[in-house]
Amino acid sequence: MEIPSQAAITLDNVTLDIDGVLYIRITDPFKASYGVEDAEYAVSQLAQTTMRSEIGQLSLDAVLKERQQLNLNISEAINEAAIDWGVKCLRYEIRDIRPPKNVLQAMHQQVSAERSKRALILESEGSRQSAINRAEGQKQSVILSSEAVKTETINRAQADAQAILLRAEATACGIELVSKVLKTQAAIDAVGLTVAEKYVEAFGNLARQGTTLVIPAGLADVGGMVASSLGIFQKVKEGLNVASPQQKIQAFADNNEQKTE
Repeated sequence: MEIPSQAAITLDNVTLDIDGVLYIRITDPFKASYGVEDAEYAVSQLAQTTMRSEIGQLSLDAVLKERQQLNLNISEAINEAAIDWGVKCLRYEIRDIRPPKNVLQAMHQQVSAERSKRALILESEGSRQSAINRAEGQKQSVILSSEAVKTETINRAQADAQAILLRAEATACGIELVSKVLKTQAAIDAVGLTVAEKYVEAFGNLARQGTTLVIPAGLADVGGMVASSLGIFQKVKEGLNVASPQQKIQAFADNNEQKTE
């Protein structure tokens, strides 16, 4: 049987229009006929009053959320009162709940605001995570770049150190080899010949150039220049025979400077 629409006020003073459907069974025809004038009408009125009473104990949100529990409470209340009428309530269902228009608008606005809030929260969380990811990426990039620069600097320094060491070793070996070779008379003669050849070659090159040069007066005396060079060489040789390796290196360098002058 249908329960007509009726107004009910919730615990938070919201007026609702509610209707429902009631399923009953006659358990005692005698009581249903003589215990009450109209059993169906009595049960319908009892369902309406019970529904208003139950809704008055709940807020609007609770009514909307706990409809199933509300149906059970109404059914139990009807059965307790209708037992003397020979009627049993099998089931009660609220069919429709209609809040006022202004309440519906407020509910829609609340839903929209909640959705906007969630959207803003999700957007901010996404921006935050994106910023964190970018910062972390930049941090790792800086770390890797600094490590690369450090490794490159170390490798370059090691290469320079190795090159300096190899040049120093090569120079020392060359000086040691020269000092050994210059101990013989044949080497001395070869050095004199080489000095003379280089001197003549250099002088010939100067003669082929058109540039005016100012040269020492004794530069044309090839024999004198060669003798002077051999004298310097002999002194260097004598120093190399008795000096330490460091002194030998210094003497060789001084010899080069004198030849240059």
